[in-house]
Amino acid sequence: MEVFQLSPEIPFRFNPTPPKFPNRSRINFCRPLSATSDSRSRNRMFVLGMGFVGGFFAEKLKEADWVVSGTCRSDSKKKEWEKKGIDLHLFSADSPEWSLLETVKKDYTHLLVSIPPLADIGDPMLRDVELVREKLSSGNLQWLCYLSSTSVYGDYGGAWVTEDHPPNPKTQSAKLRLAAEEGWLSLGSDLGVSTHVLRLGGIYGPGRSAIDTLLKRENLSESQLRRASRRFTSRVHVEDICQALQAAIEKPSSREIYNIVDDDPAPREEVFQYALELIEKRWKRKIETKPFLYESREQSSLRGEKRVSNEHMKNKLGVKLLHPSYKSGLQSIGEKMDNPF
Repeated sequence: MEVFQLSPEIPFRFNPTPPKFPNRSRINFCRPLSATSDSRSRNRMFVLGMGFVGGFFAEKLKEADWVVSGTCRSDSKKKEWEKKGIDLHLFSADSPEWSLLETVKKDYTHLLVSIPPLADIGDPMLRDVELVREKLSSGNLQWLCYLSSTSVYGDYGGAWVTEDHPPNPKTQSAKLRLAAEEGWLSLGSDLGVSTHVLRLGGIYGPGRSAIDTLLKRENLSESQLRRASRRFTSRVHVEDICQALQAAIEKPSSREIYNIVDDDPAPREEVFQYALELIEKRWKRKIETKPFLYESREQSSLRGEKRVSNEHMKNKLGVKLLHPSYKSGLQSIGEKMDNPF
């Protein structure tokens, strides 16, 4: 079976022919290092914002013998990651320590940006873009990726949208996301590095799914209950986000944007109903939930009804989804869980 291989030994080496994947769940993330490999010749990833996605990807890279570091906001998180063998830098997006970029410039080949924009500020790293450009110029950086959101498309009345459709963000947070996209794409072009934007659908995975929400006996908030009634919700399993990130590393590009979603933009109500059925089937328990609420036409328009296409991700990056729908994703999560009762 052919697999993508992220080489830890030579930064940014690509397979000349994209391989086919009969089963990407068995990907050998990269070939092992030899005992004499110099760590300075290895690929080195820095994750700005070690959250759910960044952390999941960081662990996969570490298993593949990459050098990995990044930022977090608290001492407790820093200690958690130290136990996993990853040293993080304390970093506040509200008052960034710009000297950290000198470390990125000198010691890292790849930069993943996973910090959301702040209200009334925008992307905290781009408040002084000239300074950021100066700090990162003429270093070892070869690859930059910004994690964005499909919310930038706004409302398309339930129609399918691709990367060629013009964004039309309705909410302030989506408008700030779009501005951040352009900022990072421009910065990457100025630095002369491979630059990608991944527009993620609703993210779920182990510990963060409809099953987890229900098992924690968490009542859905009014906002969640209303969102559950929307006709379409694009989502993506964190393992498939990692696949897309891996493929983006293997395929250098300039100012490339990808929608990272699964094939099934099903309504949240349907997803939670299926999660309930899985719980009842696997553990023979029933969980009571509140009835779903329904958004007004104005609320629905503000959030945006659309179905997001992933054809560009499949065709250009060659990603074959591990979880093409929420059903396989939730089944996988449930199968790996201990009995919570």
